[in-house]
Amino acid sequence: DQPNGAHVAVLSDALWKRFYGGDPGMIGRSISLSGDAYQIIGITAPEYKMEADPPIDVYIPFQIDPNSVDQAHYFTAVGRLKPGVTLGMAKAQLQLAADEFRRKYPGSLAMGPRDGFSVQPMREIIVSNVRPSLLVLAAAVGLVLLIACANVANLLLVRATGRRREIAIRAAVGAGRGRIVRQLLTESVLLALAGGILGLALGIAGIRAMLAVNPGSIPRIGPHAAYVELDGQVLAFTLLVSLVTGVLFGLIPAVQASRVDLTAILKENSGRSGTGFRQNKARSLLVISEMSLALILLIGAALLIRTFVALRSVDSGFDSHNVLTMNTSINSLRFHKTASVAQLIRDGLQQIKALPGVEAAGTSCCLPLQGGYGLPFIIVGRALDGPSHGGGGWRSVSAGYFDVFKIPILRGRDFTDRDDGGAAPVAIINQAMARQFWPKGDPLSDRIIIGKGVGPEFEEPARQIVGIAGDTRDGGLNRNPFPTMYVPAAQVADGVTALNSRIRPVVWVVRTRVPPYSLGGPIQNVLRQATGGLPLGQIRSMDAIVQQSTARQDFNMLLLTVFAGAALLLAAIGIYGLMAYSVEQRTQEIGIRMALGAETGDVRRMVVRQGMTLALIGVAIGIGAAFGLTRFISSFLFGVKAWDPAVFTLVPLLLSAVALFAVWFPARRATRIDPLDALRYE
Repeated sequence: DQPNGAHVAVLSDALWKRFYGGDPGMIGRSISLSGDAYQIIGITAPEYKMEADPPIDVYIPFQIDPNSVDQAHYFTAVGRLKPGVTLGMAKAQLQLAADEFRRKYPGSLAMGPRDGFSVQPMREIIVSNVRPSLLVLAAAVGLVLLIACANVANLLLVRATGRRREIAIRAAVGAGRGRIVRQLLTESVLLALAGGILGLALGIAGIRAMLAVNPGSIPRIGPHAAYVELDGQVLAFTLLVSLVTGVLFGLIPAVQASRVDLTAILKENSGRSGTGFRQNKARSLLVISEMSLALILLIGAALLIRTFVALRSVDSGFDSHNVLTMNTSINSLRFHKTASVAQLIRDGLQQIKALPGVEAAGTSCCLPLQGGYGLPFIIVGRALDGPSHGGGGWRSVSAGYFDVFKIPILRGRDFTDRDDGGAAPVAIINQAMARQFWPKGDPLSDRIIIGKGVGPEFEEPARQIVGIAGDTRDGGLNRNPFPTMYVPAAQVADGVTALNSRIRPVVWVVRTRVPPYSLGGPIQNVLRQATGGLPLGQIRSMDAIVQQSTARQDFNMLLLTVFAGAALLLAAIGIYGLMAYSVEQRTQEIGIRMALGAETGDVRRMVVRQGMTLALIGVAIGIGAAFGLTRFISSFLFGVKAWDPAVFTLVPLLLSAVALFAVWFPARRATRIDPLDALRYE
């Protein structure tokens, strides 16, 4: 891993088997990477999988002089702790090393973390960005589970009520209460286990659907991952959840059913008696809880749907339509000088622009929406309050880049082919940078020095600001534009080019007059000719990249909407079931009311009033709970507040309307009861 060291490579087990059939004789042989020969010195173990999408197939040493990037704080070291060494112990030891480092090399950590070296477990790094999403989705699953369990508990209560005479007779002939409870609990647990088995079957199909829909931005899930499967842990967890829910939600119906008044029940003429709201408190409370939980999920889904709409309508600052992108890897000693990279870009763009259907073409080190580099800068002639005036995004682009994305040059001029290594150094800044650092002045009259103090490889002369470009959302559609500096690719310092070629490809961007992918083949052919056969990859339209940039939010929205839809359906079934059972239980009462002169409208209103009272109580509780809980998804929202008035008005109305629809059918059935039949009903 020393500068100018041997060109060696380690292949992944997957690549070794896929391309070379697992031939052990590949060790010691050479392969060509970006036109350079690399000797294969090893193969990774089959179980070794670096978290990356697409997966990493070839590993080579990072050969660079450490002194040339002394202030570059974007490198990460990885290590495995010795047995018995905790993370806290490692942090303490590294803190001592950082203190010694500061004493030995004063100023070297000036841009680093205040506490020295930052230490994190690899697992934390892998899942930290998606942990909030996974927690929210897990909470949504939990709410749906609670609603389903409430529905099952209601069914068990109804079933237990219908078996009161059976239970009373068993108690009369000597069956103890504990034995009755155990029998009813056993039935509920068996029911839960059957549901768990069915859930596993649905889970297999669900995983396949999730892998097909998932954007690949969630670690260990996606088209290149093979981690997600129904293994022993998942089966054990499903069994445990089934048992626990079967016991917890079967216990209340079992205990209530075991509390029998033998004399009263055995004297009844039938297994049914008139029961109202107060006599069905347990069932009513379960329905209320279903409604409130469903409302929480519906509000969360509605907020994410509004975020989805807002992201689709936000101004990205560039036009992504009819733009094709592709990468050329230049990790070769041939391209460690800016002049050679500039010649490569000129030759490639000349060939691309000659193709029919091409409107404009350019290159960049980074694409919009995909982040990029950040470097400090100073403004020549302006007093400093610190080591620099500020920092901003940094992008090396060719002439034509702004034309491809239709990014307007608001003041000044665009880059041209004349802005090469022999011309005066120039730069273009975006509006955000102009507003922040020149609120009243004129940037076009100033020069800036980019990368001052970062390291000798980044030293460069002052650049004249020649233009102000429109803002683009380079950090993502849900992030505001940040200050950004553009420099001509042909004017980048050689040291930066040498580093850049190791870690970034050249990104070709082409605006077409025809469907972008129709030019994919011709562009690849001319680029291979122009670059001497350098490998091309990541051939994508910019529209696809824009869609991918919000894929995780879209995925969360889709799943939460599915869960909310399931919750809405379960809540509607729950209140329908309760009211249908209530009407059945009150058949004689309704018949008597109608025999005494009650109108069908009175009966309908009575049933609707009872059902909607439960629904509205649940909605009111759900609104209060949602006010407190939606703050946990505020980080997922864009263009909408966590307490959005429209959502908190329309969603409760929707749930109330669904509840009214569910209640209406039992109410209509109640009005069709014949008084004479009702009086004889048992």
